[in-house]
Amino acid sequence: MIRALALLLLPFSAQAEVYRIATYNTELSRNGPGLLLRDIQRDDAQVAAVVEVISAARPDVIALQGIDWDLEGAALSALSEKLRDAGLDFPYHFSARPNAGLETPLDLDGDGQTQGPGDAQGWGKFTGHGGVAVLSRFEILTDDVQDYTDLRWKDLPGATLPSKNGLPFPSEAAHDIQRLSSTVHWVLPIETPNGRFSLMTFHAAPPVFDGPEDRNGLRNRDEIRLWSVLLNGGLGPVPQSPFVIAADANLDPTRGEGHKQAIRALLTDPQLQDPMPKDPSGSSATVEWKATGEMRVDYVLPSSDLQILETGIVWPVEGDTLYDSARRASRHRLVWVDIILP
Repeated sequence: MIRALALLLLPFSAQAEVYRIATYNTELSRNGPGLLLRDIQRDDAQVAAVVEVISAARPDVIALQGIDWDLEGAALSALSEKLRDAGLDFPYHFSARPNAGLETPLDLDGDGQTQGPGDAQGWGKFTGHGGVAVLSRFEILTDDVQDYTDLRWKDLPGATLPSKNGLPFPSEAAHDIQRLSSTVHWVLPIETPNGRFSLMTFHAAPPVFDGPEDRNGLRNRDEIRLWSVLLNGGLGPVPQSPFVIAADANLDPTRGEGHKQAIRALLTDPQLQDPMPKDPSGSSATVEWKATGEMRVDYVLPSSDLQILETGIVWPVEGDTLYDSARRASRHRLVWVDIILP
């Protein structure tokens, strides 16, 4: 209905097509490899709720966070089949091994031990724990993907790595191997009937659970800042416009801990638009944590040359048929933006 009304507002001759781009931290991650696939196959209640939320939003392209990666892509394929059964077909998938759970031989979190979840390139109990995936109605041009997942933190221009008592924290050896991405940083070209655009996605580390060295806070800041560096040519070829950033930045512009200037700078970058989606109650919050309350941490940010028609956050009011499912699915809310390509 929203798309139909939006199209009525366009000149009849425009022949424009509306594309809905979404991001959703599903929180489907499990405590061991293979467990997510098991739960999808046995109709787990949380999985069913996630499927219901995505189906209600009906995105054309969606970035998913908090979904465990496996080598064969079995869990993602199984989830896609569930969505197809619910009437939403995504013929194209993209996922790749994240830094989450990728083991290293060093103590990366400074706890004096090795081989723990915090000693992986990104926090994780196993390789692929809490990964990222993209589902699309349109072809993802996998040969042209720009992948910055293996970029070392210290190689990001302007990076600030943690230190303690004037020394690299936890060690210089750790700095030499530490990757910036706690999960991934991808630029995915997508071919639609009306032209190509790039989806830029990531899931940043939370800027908490550290000490005075501010390891996680600094990492979160630089994970967000990577996009500005990239768009200004600091990491090689600049992604071709138009593009949309759809991701979980794990940082609110005003509330909670973290380096707020990082997300504020991204939201006010002249190459981007911040459409400030809201839920039916008028709130722009995208997650609710018990310790901090509601915060805005999930974003869909189209490039400045894209026309924005409608936006929204799936968080139904009490009494809505989707109310219980949305709360059962995840503490995060699905965020969507309708665009028209230039």
